[in-house]
Amino acid sequence: MLKKTLIIGSAIILILSAGFGVAFFMVKPDKERIVDFIRGNPDRISISLSQNEKVLAEHNEIKMLPLASTVKIIIAIEYAYQAAEGKLNPDQKLSVSDLKKYHYPATDGGAHRAWLNNLELEKDSSVSLWEIAKGMINYSSNANTEYLIDLLGLENINSRIKLLGIEKHDSIYYLVSSLFIRDYLFPEKSTIEAIESIRDLSDGEYRKASTQIHKKLKNGTFENDSLNDFGLAVQKVWSDRLPASTAKEYRKLMEKLNTKSVLPKEVHQHLDPILEFVMENPLNQEWLKHSGSKGGSTASLLTKALYATDKEGNRINLSYCLSDLSALETVQLQMSMNAFELAILQEEEFRMQMREVLNALN
Repeated sequence: MLKKTLIIGSAIILILSAGFGVAFFMVKPDKERIVDFIRGNPDRISISLSQNEKVLAEHNEIKMLPLASTVKIIIAIEYAYQAAEGKLNPDQKLSVSDLKKYHYPATDGGAHRAWLNNLELEKDSSVSLWEIAKGMINYSSNANTEYLIDLLGLENINSRIKLLGIEKHDSIYYLVSSLFIRDYLFPEKSTIEAIESIRDLSDGEYRKASTQIHKKLKNGTFENDSLNDFGLAVQKVWSDRLPASTAKEYRKLMEKLNTKSVLPKEVHQHLDPILEFVMENPLNQEWLKHSGSKGGSTASLLTKALYATDKEGNRINLSYCLSDLSALETVQLQMSMNAFELAILQEEEFRMQMREVLNALN
């Protein structure tokens, strides 16, 4: 997942490897690119939008779809609760080497390295627990996520889902560890055979395997130092099995975070500095009272959940997923998500346009 603020640049040169060569083309961020995709692909989108806790528009809002890194919001909330309750110390210093055991560079788009570089950390450095949690959200570090899941406890995290009133949500499991399920369970099978075997696993079997792998990663006894088979076909089945929920559930969660009146104040004191990283941008401070978000992406999926309250007191909450994407669609749409979200937050006319577009699909 790319780090994004609500204020970014205007045009980007994209490079795609195409087997026989390299393709160069310009992509200018365009809110209408997302709108056009929604119009033309109603079965591949899920979206829920509200203003001041009143639903403006929805489509496929109760369809269960993988969350990708957007699920890290739940982990951040559990972290904030445990910090508020004194169960952990956000200022506790930890060795960066404790995170390295969960870091596989080819799988995170450079997110973990970018986080380390930003903090100017080396392998023998120490870092606070708070910075680890912030790196999980701001940089979407998967290594940080795996570490925090272990620290906070899977049972606590999954119990938090229910305590938040979320009804439709898969159980969360060890995400980095799940990358190795193909190699761990089916090392001798061909890619096609392994994919079918992974699809046949029950949810319980899949989660059990990820836990077994996690224990080996944690103890340094896992034999694989890299992924042997993680091509696009394997990535697709992995993506399809990521924890899922609905746009409606995450829009409702955004409403709870946005009002600042549902979660305890002490929890927000630990959560807001992590989720609301866009407020570090002075340009956003000019028109926003507060705003928090987390997005996620795989080779075939884009997800986002965000909330914002502007200086006039308007509370906007949005959750959406674009699924079953080609590699080209993923790149093109991802570059336009920020423009789309800005228009949702800033333009009443655009919100009404989205209501018309989505109502026409229902």
